[in-house]
Amino acid sequence: MQTSPKLFLNRELSWLKFNTRVLDQCSNDIPLLEKLKFIAIYCTNLDEFYMIRVAGLKKLFAAGVNTSGDDELSPLTQLKEIRKYIREEQPLLEKYFNEILEDLKKENCHIKAYEELSEDLQKKCDDFFFSNILALIVPIAVDATHPFPHLNNLSFALAVKLCDSLNEDVIKFGMIRIPRLLPRFYAVSSNVYVTIESIVKKHAEDIFPGYKLLSSAAFRVTRNADIDIEEEEADDFMLLLEQGLKLRRKGAFVRLQIQKDADEQIKEFLSNNMKIFPKDIYEYSILLNLSTLWQIVSNKDFAHLLLPHYTPKTLHPFNENLSAFEVIDKEDVLIFQPYESFDPVYKLIKEACKDNDVISIRMTLYRVEKNSKIVQALIDAANDGKQVTVMVELKARFDEENNLHWAKALEDAGAHVIYGIAGFKVHAKICQIIKRENDKLKFYMHLSTGNYNASTARIYTDVSYFTSRIDFAQDSTIFFHILSGFSKTKRLSTLSMSPGQIKENIIKMIRVEASKGKEGAIIAKMNSLVDSDVIKALYEASKAGVKIDLIIRGICCLKPNLSFSKNIKVRSIIGKYLEHARIFYFKHSEPNYFISSADWMPRNLDRRLELMTPIFDEKSRAKLAQILKLQLEDNELAYELDSEGNYHKVKKQSQAKGLNSQYKLEEYINKIYKVMTKTPGQNRADYLSSKLFKEN
Repeated sequence: MQTSPKLFLNRELSWLKFNTRVLDQCSNDIPLLEKLKFIAIYCTNLDEFYMIRVAGLKKLFAAGVNTSGDDELSPLTQLKEIRKYIREEQPLLEKYFNEILEDLKKENCHIKAYEELSEDLQKKCDDFFFSNILALIVPIAVDATHPFPHLNNLSFALAVKLCDSLNEDVIKFGMIRIPRLLPRFYAVSSNVYVTIESIVKKHAEDIFPGYKLLSSAAFRVTRNADIDIEEEEADDFMLLLEQGLKLRRKGAFVRLQIQKDADEQIKEFLSNNMKIFPKDIYEYSILLNLSTLWQIVSNKDFAHLLLPHYTPKTLHPFNENLSAFEVIDKEDVLIFQPYESFDPVYKLIKEACKDNDVISIRMTLYRVEKNSKIVQALIDAANDGKQVTVMVELKARFDEENNLHWAKALEDAGAHVIYGIAGFKVHAKICQIIKRENDKLKFYMHLSTGNYNASTARIYTDVSYFTSRIDFAQDSTIFFHILSGFSKTKRLSTLSMSPGQIKENIIKMIRVEASKGKEGAIIAKMNSLVDSDVIKALYEASKAGVKIDLIIRGICCLKPNLSFSKNIKVRSIIGKYLEHARIFYFKHSEPNYFISSADWMPRNLDRRLELMTPIFDEKSRAKLAQILKLQLEDNELAYELDSEGNYHKVKKQSQAKGLNSQYKLEEYINKIYKVMTKTPGQNRADYLSSKLFKEN
């Protein structure tokens, strides 16, 4: 198939439509604080989009680039479309937020400004200001002798217009930076939250004594946060990264958010000093900095306004009184988080760190939580003299500083730390443990679609696979040798690695299905589909009659339902959990199920080190089959993509039951767990093939 821009949807606009689906959750019949969560997620997503994607398009435009992406839209056209899209969606954001606030009032939960409070509560806010805020506030005057200050990325502040209290003709402009050390809201009582900027505004004249406040406006700035690092020229990559993180705080301004109806002179003061393009100034009639709404969501007094808490379960065989090594010696095991607990992953690594027969532990770390028990166990193992090799990806965007901290701690403990591969991110999720038993080496592997992060494992859906297969052992050894040494030509035999193999093997399997015509079938679940070569291969398979079902949470550049894609259906599932797993099914491959750390995007297939894992054992394949089946039958969380790039909620067929795949999986795992606790030791396959996993 010849390449034509008409074959592809625009990457950036597709992402914006994903974020629209996040916002659209506020229209669902879900508890109020769940809706507030989605507002916070939507705003956080938009922050990162502006920091990285919009900032990148601005750089391309400044460099005179005429086209970017397979759809061949120019950077300028994309910037115009992005701004138009966000502005048109803004009233919907404001509508949902205002509706949520009104509904929260009915539940006796209030978000208020200082001036809306009773005198008693205002007095409490005054006391809080003088005891907790004033000393941390940074008042900034801007005039001939006080230059406009540096504002860090995502700085939140109050711009002020003042006059001399003795001479009202003397006008001054300045700002009050609200440090991140302060809460976004002051909980003045158990059910009343006061916006911090309204308290600061009330006391502006205490912050600038001798001056009278004429007007003020809350504002927030976004900077270019993409770090360009010329690795080949760096003698010390860690030092260079630290410098890059400092530069991120000083990146060019790319967006100004400001409260609506702000004084025109204040807007002019800010825009003139920041040199922000006028179309990148957004005025809001609602609060700014809504990514901080988690403070309210976490209030336990309002837990009844959240969905019922679900506790991940440890199922057979990890629930038995066996070591992780004994479990994996018996069989391969696949678990699906967060329905199943992340504990077996930690258990395996912890046991390896303490086992005297374990001589080597190797693993990759991409996003690590701040208080990682896994990394602490590795540090203890290194201190005990075990061979510990850890690939810490220092370029994991927005986790660089945390990863840098852990990398230094591991190195100080004596671990061999690999800080990255020049020109590539290492995004593969793998752990290899080598044990010596009776003068022989035994290998245990864990491969995953998600990170070694217990925090995200509670909210991201991911697949974990435990195995001691010798072919996996050989490939994982080669993979870690590639990471720590030099190799340009090595290929894996059973696992697939990118760059190179994953894309090649995916296209090969798509073509096998195409050769089977109407007998062919492909199901692929991932976060994003962008790669043009893979998309064209899918189009060819569709033309050959292959039935193709794609479950793509985020970006999709493929156009379904056209003459060359009429056999392709694309759906997106947005719900309580972030759908993060990558699961692929090719009917005529052997094996025919795969999990992977890689999405089908050029960055994953060509510019990152990734792994794709074939699943050989029948129990695990049956489990993956049921997961995909449930998601394809979902008629509550699912959206379908049309050929124009628009998403529509899946309509229930007449008399069909509602099926929320995430709730259903919680229900199934709970049922299995209850049966299992009554009949310990029963074979796991009995549960997975039982009617519990086949109900509609």
